[in-house]
Amino acid sequence: MDGGELTDAERRVWAAMPAGTRAALAGLSGADLRSLLLGVARDRAAIVRPSEVVRRWREDRFVRPAGVDPRVLARMEARMWQLLPADVSGVELSPVVPVGTCSAVGPVSQNRIVTTMRASEVLSDPTNALAVEAAVRRRGQSEVHLAAAHRVLRAQDFGGRASAHFRLFALVSSARDSGSGVTQARLLNRHLAYWQTVLTELAPTVAPRLHVTTFDDDVVRERLADTVRPALDGGVVPLVDEPERRRGRGYYAGCALRITVLDGSLEIGDGGLTDWTARLSGDAKERCLVSCLATERLVDHVAR
Repeated sequence: MDGGELTDAERRVWAAMPAGTRAALAGLSGADLRSLLLGVARDRAAIVRPSEVVRRWREDRFVRPAGVDPRVLARMEARMWQLLPADVSGVELSPVVPVGTCSAVGPVSQNRIVTTMRASEVLSDPTNALAVEAAVRRRGQSEVHLAAAHRVLRAQDFGGRASAHFRLFALVSSARDSGSGVTQARLLNRHLAYWQTVLTELAPTVAPRLHVTTFDDDVVRERLADTVRPALDGGVVPLVDEPERRRGRGYYAGCALRITVLDGSLEIGDGGLTDWTARLSGDAKERCLVSCLATERLVDHVAR
């Protein structure tokens, strides 16, 4: 088997295994592989001592509790739910989603996601899960607007004592393209207006901003100038053009958003237009906008 895609750690492990092990495992059915891995996990759990659990609790960034006061966080998220337009459907997502929920629709490495042994992965981004739900609901609705608040878990190391898990409040909208960027402008207006409302009420003292960048899409750029900006300018939370942004190119399609506080120095949210529902539904005319805000980051600065 070709080991060109293996990491150094994977090569080391496979080199220590008997010859043919990797091919044998790759040839197992999904059910048989899960049975094998669950048996291994059961055997390993059987020898864990209570002192090891305590040590892992102290040291493992995946399991340490968050540092935020849950009462403050709950009050903030409750108000965010109240501020949503009536036609936005709330979704209580499962803690796990099908394997590939992120990597199947975007350039995301599976190494950044905590994969389980049951053909699922721990939810790492509610916008991806909501996009799947939106694609399913679009079969019976002209357009779909969904929201979720969820604690996500990500495998990448953010450095220091940073938690691997945090809460995101996410929006996903999907509708069919009506031409000339009209659909994209309508979706952008909805999301940006909502975040303006949230930040105006909950974070007016920490200099919040909304940033917008277009990626090689002249039609969306025109709609931002003649439709979106006139509808949003003049509020407490400014809409700032960010033409120099490069992050997100290839992940977002045509337009990306950022939500910041402290005059742009701290990012607390992100989003943009994607092709996710188009790919999930097999319909290139589908348009999808996602955006989210890290509520714990907002609490950390608003509650000071």
